[in-house]
Amino acid sequence: MSQELIHLAENLLVASGMVAVTVLVHFWGFILLTYLMQRSGKRLRPHENRMGQAALILLVVFGIFGLHTVEIWLYASLYLVLGEMHLLEEALYFSTVTFASLGFGDIVLSPRWRLLSAIEAANGVILFAWSTTFLLGVNSRLRLLEHDWLERK
Repeated sequence: MSQELIHLAENLLVASGMVAVTVLVHFWGFILLTYLMQRSGKRLRPHENRMGQAALILLVVFGIFGLHTVEIWLYASLYLVLGEMHLLEEALYFSTVTFASLGFGDIVLSPRWRLLSAIEAANGVILFAWSTTFLLGVNSRLRLLEHDWLERK
């Protein structure tokens, strides 16, 4: 087997593992957020006041941001372990730009691991879409941000 095929297999294996880990982090994070919303929802009575609804939406937004931060740190740590980056800041910057699919290109991986960064970008797009769907679902259940909220009564 050629060296190129071995590197491709390594990329796909490592990337698949990272996708699995980040999807599980996201899944269990959403389970935790749902649990926290249920617990705090009873105390805040979100259906009785707008501040309770706003607090729940903020909990979800900050929770989602936290999940994405953990996932970005996981990829950044991997880049350090693989020796692709030598500074934590550089690894975090690259991982954040890649995960968010911005891809500035000012920092790039070596040809050996560049497929990994492409899969990180695809992983980030899917997890951002899942987060958006989750947030929209919470928002629609609370019905806080409907247009009639701004109308005078």
